[in-house]
Amino acid sequence: MAVTTSERAAPSQRNDPLLTVAQAGDYLGTGERFIRRLIAQRRITYVKLGKYVRLQRSTLDAFIEAGRITSEE
Repeated sequence: MAVTTSERAAPSQRNDPLLTVAQAGDYLGTGERFIRRLIAQRRITYVKLGKYVRLQRSTLDAFIEAGRITSEE
């Protein structure tokens, strides 16, 4: 019985879908241009699948957390 690539992936990666640039922009509430700028400036990690660029949702969440400014009480 052959094992598929998705079965070899770690359980955490199964719940971490790869998003297109447009989907990543929607997820962050920005446009595609901002996401492409982040990629070009190497400010965010991305995955190349042939000619396609994809971003993991966990990477976008980490980017959000890195930019979070807490309030002072």
